[in-house]
Formats: sequence, C-alpha cells, structure tokens
Amino acid sequence: MQPIPNSPMDLSQLMRLAQSPAGQQLIAALQKSAGPELQSAMEKAALGDYTQAQNAISQFLSNPEAKKLLQQLEDGK
Repeated sequence: MQPIPNSPMDLSQLMRLAQSPAGQQLIAALQKSAGPELQSAMEKAALGDYTQAQNAISQFLSNPEAKKLLQQLEDGK
C-alpha cells in the first residue's frame, strides 16, 4: 500500500476522486471483490481496529485492474 501523503486531502478532493469514472469503477470493483469482508472490516475500523480493513484493501490493491484504476486517479483521468 502506498504511504499517505503528508498534505491532507480535503473532503472536496476526496469526493471529486470518488465521483470520477475511475473512482466509481474502483469503488464498484472493491465492493464486488471484498463484499461482506470489506463491510466487516469497515465496521471494525469505525471502532478503531484498522488491521482487517488494511488487509482487505491491500489484497484488493494487488489486483492489476485496481492498480490501473488507481493510476488513472493519480493521473487525473
């Protein structure tokens, strides 16, 4: 997983990325591949336990399709 940049991303930037075509595809692919596991991980993360969420997301991000979509987001497409 890539490190989080030092400068914080504001909510408007995050929403813009999530609403972009690549962001929508990435969210849909994540929900499809991780489904109930991701839901459980997010519930635990909301309670402060980020380990399961980090593992689920790391596994997903190792997928070539996910890597391609992330690159599109980074490139601003």
